Amino acid sequence: MSKLLPPEFDALVSDCVKQFWTGRVSTEITSQAGGRGSVIAGKNLNAFANLVRVVGIHCGLTNDELIVANKVKQVIPGYFRATKEWDAVVIYKQKLVAAFELKSQVGSFGNNINNRSEEVLGSATDFWTAYREKGFDVHISDSLDENRSQTVDSKPPFLGFLMLLEECAGSTSQVSVKEPHFRVFPDFVGASYARRYEVLLEKLVSEKLYSSTCLLLSDREKGAMNGVFSSPKDILSPRSFFADFAAAILSAKETY
Repeated sequence: MSKLLPPEFDALVSDCVKQFWTGRVSTEITSQAGGRGSVIAGKNLNAFANLVRVVGIHCGLTNDELIVANKVKQVIPGYFRATKEWDAVVIYKQKLVAAFELKSQVGSFGNNINNRSEEVLGSATDFWTAYREKGFDVHISDSLDENRSQTVDSKPPFLGFLMLLEECAGSTSQVSVKEPHFRVFPDFVGASYARRYEVLLEKLVSEKLYSSTCLLLSDREKGAMNGVFSSPKDILSPRSFFADFAAAILSAKETY
């Protein structure tokens, strides 16, 4: 058993999946009743944000260094936009160690997959450009006239993306592609929406847009009852994803 992760890690992930579906059902009931379902929908992945905290504490960080469920403190600078609120942020000794984007998709696969793809690509581009331009080097406690062009000894942060996708016929069945002018890349031909997400997440890492990615597939009923989930590949599993994060924490602690 890896010492990077808590011994009960797999059970914790299942609990997160179960909480997601429980929250999702509650949101849908509230929305159908004319409530604020769209406002609270984003909170359904809070359990995964808290898992970031649990893993961080396991690796020796403190609660103050693991910023979760605090919308003000989860904000860091962007480059093409003023700021971006990430779903979890880790700051150790005034150094940005990690930032997380947590997303889900339940139904409406054809309508939303391109939006999700564009969001995740745009956020990563903004993040790494801000990093390149020293956007994370001037802490709020530093002098405002500090020169960002000065060399600052900091490691590239860990940038993580986790996607929870409903596992159902709509997400796992083959989908045709439109090719009115040019051929699409072969890995998308006949691919289901789940497979398209798999390709997206693998390419996000291979193109160095994200440090690590995670794809969870979960059936609504089995997920709500027992927290059942699967990942199409080991490298996209929660264990691989959070082990990469844990390694980034330990590296930062040895460096700073």
